[in-house]
Amino acid sequence: MARWAADGLVAVTGASGRLGSRLAFRLAAEGARQRLVVRDPARAPRLSDGRALPQGEVAVADGYRDTAAMRAAFDGVRTVFLVSAREAPDRVAQHAAMIDAAAAAGVERLVYTSFAGAAPDAVFTFARDHWRTEQHLADVAARTGLRWTVLRDNLYLHALSTFVGRDGVIRGPAADGRVAAVSHDDVADVATAVILDERPARHDGATYEVTGPQALTLDEVARILGQAAGRDLTYHPETEEEAYASRAGYGAEPFEVDGWVTSYTAIAAGELAHVSDDVGRLVGRPARSLAQWLDDYPGEWAHLRRA
Repeated sequence: MARWAADGLVAVTGASGRLGSRLAFRLAAEGARQRLVVRDPARAPRLSDGRALPQGEVAVADGYRDTAAMRAAFDGVRTVFLVSAREAPDRVAQHAAMIDAAAAAGVERLVYTSFAGAAPDAVFTFARDHWRTEQHLADVAARTGLRWTVLRDNLYLHALSTFVGRDGVIRGPAADGRVAAVSHDDVADVATAVILDERPARHDGATYEVTGPQALTLDEVARILGQAAGRDLTYHPETEEEAYASRAGYGAEPFEVDGWVTSYTAIAAGELAHVSDDVGRLVGRPARSLAQWLDDYPGEWAHLRRA
């Protein structure tokens, strides 16, 4: 794939997380200069021998609410990769503050990780947050000239493995709906291709649907996970009422429980079934299937074997 000279500084937020760290290693391999934004500098991505990533600076901020530190982290940066914040009641406000900070710092481009089916009336409640963030990003861009690209990721394959309870059962009101889950690595590859493209302007204003190569029912997910783990895993389709009742004892806030339950009802509604070829077009190879991910990353789902 043709890429640009990587001569501008890239800020990677959430750089110690599953997605941000993967992008950081890819940018380092391509020779890009980057600023890794983390809460704890001890958790910043490092090479296997413990050395810092080449051409990698570290900026510390106590989360997205630490707007002064985030604003400083964006000084001198050409491109910001904005990993969406943890779910919270003020999540949209956190995203908006980061977008505003990027624009105020003179950042040229912002790449935001949104979610499949983002819309004001999306079944998945957190997808509504992503839609509101996308709207704020477009508004800021219209006022300031900030260039943007949105990556609408489907559910992560790793998340599917966490759906399995200790008893080997996936429980949720997904009915027989399908989900085109995607790997963190494929999202990181897409982000690398977008950020380092030698013709970055062709991604300006683009919204990419980042999905896996197939849409699976949760029955199929349980079967594939079970084959890899060497045990019987099954799917039990709950009603919405059963789903709320079964999660009532977790001690979670209502907005969290709503998000958990509607992640399943969004599958039932068909909102996560779309299969896109954006990974193939941008990366130059097909997206990983669930079976391929299980083969390639056994450590990511080892908890299923231990259960």
